[in-house]
Amino acid sequence: MVAFWYFGHLGYVKLAIASLLVAPLFYITYLVASYAGPKKSKLYGLENLTAKLPAVKKAKGHVEFKYKMLWTAVIVILYFALSNIYIYGLNTAKTIDVFASFREIFAGASGSLMDLGIGPIVTASIVMQLFVGAKIFNLDLQNSEDKAIYQGVQKLLVIIMIFVEAIPQAFGYLVPDTKFVNSINSVLPGYGEFLAQTTIIMQLFFGSYLVFLMDEVVSKYGIGSGISLFIAADVSEQLFIGAFNWQALNNALTYSLKNPPAGAFPKMFYIIMHSSSAYLLTNGVVQILFAPPNPMIAVLGTLLIFFLVAYFQSSKIELPIAHERVRGARGRYPLQLLYASNIPVILATALLANVSMWTLLFWSSPVLSKVPLLGHNKFLGSYPSAAQAAALNISSTTPTGGLAYYLFSPNGLSDWLFPILQPSAYQNILLGHTPIEEAIHIIVFTAFMVGFSVLFAIFWIETTNMGASAVAKQIQSSGMQIPGFRRDPRVMERVLKKYIPAITIFSGAAVGLLAAGANLIGTVGDTSGTGLLLAVGIIIQFYEAMGREQLMEMHPVIRQFFVGG
Repeated sequence: MVAFWYFGHLGYVKLAIASLLVAPLFYITYLVASYAGPKKSKLYGLENLTAKLPAVKKAKGHVEFKYKMLWTAVIVILYFALSNIYIYGLNTAKTIDVFASFREIFAGASGSLMDLGIGPIVTASIVMQLFVGAKIFNLDLQNSEDKAIYQGVQKLLVIIMIFVEAIPQAFGYLVPDTKFVNSINSVLPGYGEFLAQTTIIMQLFFGSYLVFLMDEVVSKYGIGSGISLFIAADVSEQLFIGAFNWQALNNALTYSLKNPPAGAFPKMFYIIMHSSSAYLLTNGVVQILFAPPNPMIAVLGTLLIFFLVAYFQSSKIELPIAHERVRGARGRYPLQLLYASNIPVILATALLANVSMWTLLFWSSPVLSKVPLLGHNKFLGSYPSAAQAAALNISSTTPTGGLAYYLFSPNGLSDWLFPILQPSAYQNILLGHTPIEEAIHIIVFTAFMVGFSVLFAIFWIETTNMGASAVAKQIQSSGMQIPGFRRDPRVMERVLKKYIPAITIFSGAAVGLLAAGANLIGTVGDTSGTGLLLAVGIIIQFYEAMGREQLMEMHPVIRQFFVGG
């Protein structure tokens, strides 16, 4: 309805275009509502449509380890290349990055073909998990047909989410270049800006759907997950730059104690070498340890998170198992303490990013700010104008009030602890709030990260066949059983239910708390604590996945236990 209102008051041609954009949604709704087949879920009404979507075919046989490594490397290189190809016809000087605070989670680069990054994919995954977990979509993901329709509908939802995230940005924050608009106006007077924005949207669609296909290539022909690799690659780049960047904070000025190198280590060495003993003791140490960007406390926080994640990642609960026919063939089935991996915190942070994006759009978008109840609602989130942002020395995407403020992610001690302890000296960071309100902000943010990470961990385990029932069937199908118990999946399921639900909740809470804690301590580079947590976990998991692939390469029989063939 918002689209019809916006385009309708600008002319019949644009209303017709809006109709073409919205028509597929009505068609999808009709297919779902009109389905009357033998299957339980009405999502089967979309089966023929999803089968026609572009997709990467699964390998017919086993892909050798060397080719998996090759495909993985090629996709990562392609990702970096696309991140440096900027959208044609875009005015980069006036562009606002609505995902600035979550860029390392969504990956990609602002203003490039990777502007939306993995955002649409993760958002579609969140929606599907919530609907399946709440039993709104009547699907049993242990059934191969239900799982296939689930994956097909998720592909369709990714396409919808690309447009849902691209259109509001193109009509408010990704500003077309004036020369590009004028060149179109010379051919089609009055339609220059609209067609320029449409061109930007189509480029965003191309880049985002290409990311989705690249993720499928890695999943089917490479090692690990493409989404995870993109996050790890982006965060690793930011960490390296943050730690070792030797360029001055302000390149327009020469090096000085007030304008040292931006990287944590070059800054430390420069201040030590160029300051007097008195300055070093009074101001230098504080500048090295706490002054942004990239203070040494952030380096220590980075190392702390690295070791904590490595410790939790290596901690396991091992259940004894034995082969039912081969006497003496015994082993252990490992249940990692971080059983749900880092996926829950990706989903929780992606939800935060969507809250940030939509509250910003409803506050300042020329279209959405006029929507009744939601538009320009200070309780959802208020944001500074360009002049206010310049006066406060903050980004115009930084919330100053409402729900968005209390869910906004801090980055380092200087963002919250110092303002609480010395409010008079940090009024530009408190943004008019009291220390108590800032403390509430930190508590709400941490509670959100922990609570939703637990929720998504539970949904993730159930939707990826990692629950007690699925694992029991997997162990039994491999010819193994738990010594001392009858060889019955129900018995094995009861045993696993003593462990899997508990470690699922613990793993969700642990990654949520680690991510929130890392954000509060701060990290080097433009990344956040959440990004660091994900990168460390992803790299460890990638290393373990490489080990499993090499093991299956040397011993093909073991492959049956992992992949069933």
